[in-house]
Amino acid sequence: MRKFLEGQSLFEVVLALGLATLIIVAIVSLATNSIRNTSFSRDKTLSTRYTQEATEWLRGQRDEDWDVFTANIIFCPAPPYTQCLDTLSWGDCGACGEDELIENKFKREVSFTEVAADSVSMEVRVYWTDSQGLHEVRNNTSLTDWRSQF
Repeated sequence: MRKFLEGQSLFEVVLALGLATLIIVAIVSLATNSIRNTSFSRDKTLSTRYTQEATEWLRGQRDEDWDVFTANIIFCPAPPYTQCLDTLSWGDCGACGEDELIENKFKREVSFTEVAADSVSMEVRVYWTDSQGLHEVRNNTSLTDWRSQF
């Protein structure tokens, strides 16, 4: 009977290296996707918080004085009355500039439409760009002068 050579053939070594390479590539790919999804989820959660924060601030402005609130809205020249809210204070008219960022990443704008004597429709928009492109979170709300109804 013929004795087998001890050790492995070149074919077995190449096959083992190929399988090991495929497994490592799959693990790295899964880790990369996991990190990307985690970053996107974090950014989306933050942007949702920023939209809610701005909406609540605007409700507070409405509650303080309806006339001052609407005056700050129509300060801008034409509908939709858009303002950048990088800080929670009335800003300049128009979209956010390159330096008006929240946490060096997010831009927050509010646009007011249908401004009437006792109601306002508004949309708060927070958006950011990452390696996958532009993402945004929007919050549409209607505010009324609830004091005028009494």
